Amino acid sequence: MRIRGERECKDCGTRWSYYETGSVDCPNCGSLRSVGRDERTEHTATAATLDLTEARSLLGSEAADTRAAAERAAEACHEFVRGQGFIRAGSLAPLDGTAVGARELRQVATELARGLRTDDEEERYFIDLLGGVDEGERPPPETVPDSLRAARGRAVASALDVYRRDATAYLDDHPDSEARAVLDTLEDHVRRVEALDGDVSPAHAERLLGVARDVGTYLREDDENALAAARDRLDRIG
Repeated sequence: MRIRGERECKDCGTRWSYYETGSVDCPNCGSLRSVGRDERTEHTATAATLDLTEARSLLGSEAADTRAAAERAAEACHEFVRGQGFIRAGSLAPLDGTAVGARELRQVATELARGLRTDDEEERYFIDLLGGVDEGERPPPETVPDSLRAARGRAVASALDVYRRDATAYLDDHPDSEARAVLDTLEDHVRRVEALDGDVSPAHAERLLGVARDVGTYLREDDENALAAARDRLDRIG
């Protein structure tokens, strides 16, 4: 979406950046009457933050309740990823661990909340994920329980779908046929993961993430080595 992100309140004259606040309300007087002071720029990012305090407190209490913590974590992650994008004021942002991890935590937490029972391995994985995702930390692929690998695959596919969409929109303003070709091939792989309902090896899912991140690095930093790395990852995926 193209917006004028630098705003000026018609009522009190305060200026602020929608890119930073994510709000059209004047931060000084609350008025909704404002005008844009810059050119319209592509912007899909939100100002949302991932707050897992309540979910963690439910696990940390004397009467620790994994199911209740999972329900709250799933809700928090849903709010965080809703409408999330990766273009900020015309610039393509990285595909960070929190963006991917929040989707995975939502998938895993939903499965745990709905399940009749969970085993120790699943519960440990949920706790590890809950503990670091807001700092961009995700458990390594080799630690994913077999019963949760589809949840991880679905989460990665979801993140890649949104990132590829925004990277493609970015290329509409900054044409690059080589990057677009890599993204088109990546889309084919993402569709296969979706067709399998995420049931791919966690290592395979991480390689796909690596492709998207390499393309993002190339587009932000004009790093030819990153584009070559993306192609190499795709070649090794086959």
